[in-house]
Amino acid sequence: EVASVHSRLLEPGYGYIRISQFQITTDEDFTEAIAALTHVAKGSLHGLVLDLRNNPGGVMQSSVAVADSLLENGLIVYTKGRLPSSQLKYRASGNDLLDGAPVVVLINAGSASAAEIVAGALKHHKRATLLGTIAG
Repeated sequence: EVASVHSRLLEPGYGYIRISQFQITTDEDFTEAIAALTHVAKGSLHGLVLDLRNNPGGVMQSSVAVADSLLENGLIVYTKGRLPSSQLKYRASGNDLLDGAPVVVLINAGSASAAEIVAGALKHHKRATLLGTIAG
């Protein structure tokens, strides 16, 4: 298993996190990266760049958890199918790890599936600015 989360401080108070794909532990690794960046920034981050470029997706629950960790409330994603058991809704739990600090999400035509869930939820709730291009 390859580490899917890499982080660094861009400049004092501003973090950068790259998620290369969503694995089972990506949500925990993301939370740890935020904590580490916050510690290095001496207590708080003023902003975050979340890089999802060329992220092919992966484990949906991890992407939901990453989005949840940046949202105060609201619907993250829902699934709908023919059977009632296939209809699920995932909502934010109200635990924004950045306390509203600005987020920029980098995307491109290689950002797919679970990466689109994160980018879409953050954009929909006006929690992040998306930068980049998408296919189609």
